[in-house]
Amino acid sequence: MTHAIRFGSLVLPNEDMQTLIRKAKNLENCGFDIFAGADHFCDWSDISRPWFEGWISLTAVALATTNLRIATYVSQIPLRHPAMLARQAQTLDHACNGRLEVGLGTGIGIDPSYDMMAIPNWDGKERVARFKEYVEIVDRLLANDKSSFEGEYYSIKDAVMRPAPVQSPRPPITIGAIGPVMCRFAARAADTWNTMSFADSFDKQLAEARGKVAIVDEACAKAGRDPATLRRSYLMYDPAARRDGGAFSYYNSVGAFEDYAGQIIEAGFSELVLYYPAVAAQEPMMERIAHDVFPKLRAAD
Repeated sequence: MTHAIRFGSLVLPNEDMQTLIRKAKNLENCGFDIFAGADHFCDWSDISRPWFEGWISLTAVALATTNLRIATYVSQIPLRHPAMLARQAQTLDHACNGRLEVGLGTGIGIDPSYDMMAIPNWDGKERVARFKEYVEIVDRLLANDKSSFEGEYYSIKDAVMRPAPVQSPRPPITIGAIGPVMCRFAARAADTWNTMSFADSFDKQLAEARGKVAIVDEACAKAGRDPATLRRSYLMYDPAARRDGGAFSYYNSVGAFEDYAGQIIEAGFSELVLYYPAVAAQEPMMERIAHDVFPKLRAAD
């Protein structure tokens, strides 16, 4: 299986709902494939900023669009029981008429939400162990009419899922994974593997991305999985954005984006997720890139 090139945009729910919907419609009009929403209790990097709940925000976007895939990139497992998340996914898949991508991740230990809600902040080992059970439950519930599961951390008993999701056998599951252990798990269990790098230069990020692709390919081989069946997704984090007042360097010019995106695609990724411009002055360049560059990169695939 080969995957066509897709482009998504990560849009933070940190502005009024009318602005969020305007951005979604703009992405759809520009030819983006995916609207990706963040899922936290608050803006973990700055709790003073406004913030909306992720799944409900995505439902508003789903009702205001017709073609965009709707994605949680990614939902943190500490915030919900897996059965309830599966129910949310089933509901949203109906609200968007089968356009949902279910993104799941372990969550981040530095998120202040855990203290705010007085919920456990598991260590990394426990997060990964819980995550494996979590994905199994979500997978079973979304693909079956009735499911049971007995794990060390989570259990379900004769849990029903009616009606079935619009997508069959279930909406695609994306696993967000950066470290080698999670990357190997994503290679076995995900429809899409999403990753990123926090390295302080593009060259270092690219080197990390290539190393992770090698880990994933090896894990697929060990699991007896054709590596081509796993879509690889890359979130285009820009370490310079914070220093530059929120401006993303890949929106500096068409050439800058083409160079960055071309190398990521060449490294083995078929889905690129861009941050929606935090600086309004960069929106026209994002629109130009979408109209002029996306078709060329898709055609070259």
